[in-house]
Amino acid sequence: MPQTSDAQSAVLAEVVRSDFVEGCHRGAVVALAPDGSELWRLGDPDRPVFPRSSNKPIQAVGMLRAGLELDGELLALACASHSGEAFHIDGVRRILANVGLDESALQTPADYPVDDLEKLAFVRAGHPPSPVAMNCSGKHAAMLATCVANDWPLDTYLEADHPLQQAVRATVADVAGEQITAVGVDGCGAPLFALTLTALARAFSRIATAPADTAEARVAAAIRAHPTWLGGTRRDVSALIAAVPGIVAKDGAEAVYAAALADGRAIALKIDDGGQRARSPVMVAALRRLGVDVSELDGFATAPLLGGGRRVGEVRSVIWP
Repeated sequence: MPQTSDAQSAVLAEVVRSDFVEGCHRGAVVALAPDGSELWRLGDPDRPVFPRSSNKPIQAVGMLRAGLELDGELLALACASHSGEAFHIDGVRRILANVGLDESALQTPADYPVDDLEKLAFVRAGHPPSPVAMNCSGKHAAMLATCVANDWPLDTYLEADHPLQQAVRATVADVAGEQITAVGVDGCGAPLFALTLTALARAFSRIATAPADTAEARVAAAIRAHPTWLGGTRRDVSALIAAVPGIVAKDGAEAVYAAALADGRAIALKIDDGGQRARSPVMVAALRRLGVDVSELDGFATAPLLGGGRRVGEVRSVIWP
């Protein structure tokens, strides 16, 4: 993809150290009304991006449509980039055991938990990097369970032309209301489907407002009821879902973030340089601009900058109500 021009991106956050603005994070953000019309934008949300793990709730819809039988915390785990806490790893094993498999079937890269405290505990316990500890293992376990439900091959489940991935691709395009413009390989090895931020926001809106008994509504219910299974006990996305009633949200690598309120209003954003430190401040500010009470998220409204071990500045959003 060519480099982003100033016309395609906007300053979304500034880096302030000792009251001096030493840098900024550029990107794009869009907010949609319940009817799907655009409320406001910064940058160019119509430029396709790889949503990375923000695609996971949509992928889970595709798996449910294809016959996956999961609900509750295990369905939230199928949508997760989990922290690698003990309950996450146990949940992945439960998904696999329910269809007669174990973690040897996973094709996730061997990794440590993404949560720093969990990683330290993992290493101290003498555990080597493991596919089950990798943050996408819940999604992969659900993919394998979907294959078992359909008698699809297990050893090639990550191939883009596999029936599972074709079904997921069709669902992503359907829920987002947009054709897939590019296909890549995600960090976990699974196919990754490009969307515009506008389409990503639209997809989250449709999941958040879906009629009962649909695959979309099942995903929304699981995420709302089990936010720590979607992220972890110390994760900003889990705090966001717990703090804002009815919201459905998912973060992603390269600083992508999408969220939809129960009434269908939705936000999707991407920080161009992939700077995760700007992602939460921009999302909190965008929700505030929509009139959402985000007072419980003050800890994520800025990201601290340290000097000599003490806070001397912050990364803060420039999106104001």
